[in-house]
Amino acid sequence: MVVNTFVVVGASLAGLRAVEAARKVGFEGKIILIGAERHLPYDRPPLSKEFLEPHEEGPQIEAPYFRTEEMLRDELGVELVLGSPATSLDTERRIIRVGERDIGYDALVIATGSIPRLLPGTETLGGVYSLRTLDDALSVRDALTAGARTVIIGAGFIGSEVASGAKKRGVDVTVVEAQPTPLVRAIGTAMGDAIASLHEKNGTTLRCGVGVDRIEGEGSVERVVLADGSVIDADLVVVGIGVDPAVQWLEGTPIRVDNGIVCDENLWTGVPGVYAAGDVVNWMNPTMDQRQRMENWTAAAEQGAAAARNALDPVHSKPYGTVPYFWSDWYGSRIQFVGSADADEFAIVEGEPGTSDRWVALYRRGERLIGALSLNGQTVIMKYRVKISKGISWKDALEFAEERRAKAAVAR
Repeated sequence: MVVNTFVVVGASLAGLRAVEAARKVGFEGKIILIGAERHLPYDRPPLSKEFLEPHEEGPQIEAPYFRTEEMLRDELGVELVLGSPATSLDTERRIIRVGERDIGYDALVIATGSIPRLLPGTETLGGVYSLRTLDDALSVRDALTAGARTVIIGAGFIGSEVASGAKKRGVDVTVVEAQPTPLVRAIGTAMGDAIASLHEKNGTTLRCGVGVDRIEGEGSVERVVLADGSVIDADLVVVGIGVDPAVQWLEGTPIRVDNGIVCDENLWTGVPGVYAAGDVVNWMNPTMDQRQRMENWTAAAEQGAAAARNALDPVHSKPYGTVPYFWSDWYGSRIQFVGSADADEFAIVEGEPGTSDRWVALYRRGERLIGALSLNGQTVIMKYRVKISKGISWKDALEFAEERRAKAAVAR
């Protein structure tokens, strides 16, 4: 089928990269970018990092938009449909419903991302936010600037980054985590403890193994009541208890949904003309030889471009494979992870968690290196990412780490 109209649903990083890739491969037809938010595509990672931090030597950083409206319209020739979400999809007629408008497509990339999980009963209570959108971040920043007593619910990466920003402002902050150990799904139990120790070292109160019973207040939050009956006074609550793929609008379509939109290695949904990218896609990752759904910047950017290329030229579709990579900044330290934490064993190969300011841990699955985690290991983490992509053995990975230690000892 000839593609005259290419539509991207989701004005996200993945959506923007899909639009850019379409023009880069020479597509000259009509491009429509649909976004539920009123904002132009913007960068999400800074929202929980430097966007929240104090800037004593100058003004607060501006909203992290990727491109201006003029660049999108004039340079990329994109029709922007912002401020209203897609509500339904007719794959037979190839029509997307947005508000009162029907938008037709020849090829479609779905990049609707994910939506945050909320705490029941807090929908109308002021001062309670998830940190998913630019508007959320602006409200949280204003509250931190005002010195709000802050409670973070969920000790994941987003919540911990908010806690770090709050401490830099001298704000009283408590992090509450229902699980005994934070970050188990992302990096494993032992390493979750190691990373979580950064909170204690930097004076942040971390309460693990206790859930939230309720959040109370008259119109606006005043206190958080935990499951053990303890009470934490609060003016600001940031909820970071995970996200779910934004797929509700696809109900009734032939698109298969199971922890995201189920796709093959080419990011194809199995429905003619429809591909997916970003947080919303659950695809077979040939590099890791497993099905994955990723919630990170790198995958979203790469998948958006790959999905667009395949959607516009399905006959020559190419698999998209990657070694997952994500990073997080806490209290002036950088945490980086590559690969998968679904491992049989891990080994500390540089430094010592809890005592060193810099350390590296490797993860083994079978006889293969499958993952690597570092604290302030920017000079080495990407080397391990390359080695994972090449399928390096566990034995060779340990030998490489030993060679690094020996060289470092000589250098000292």
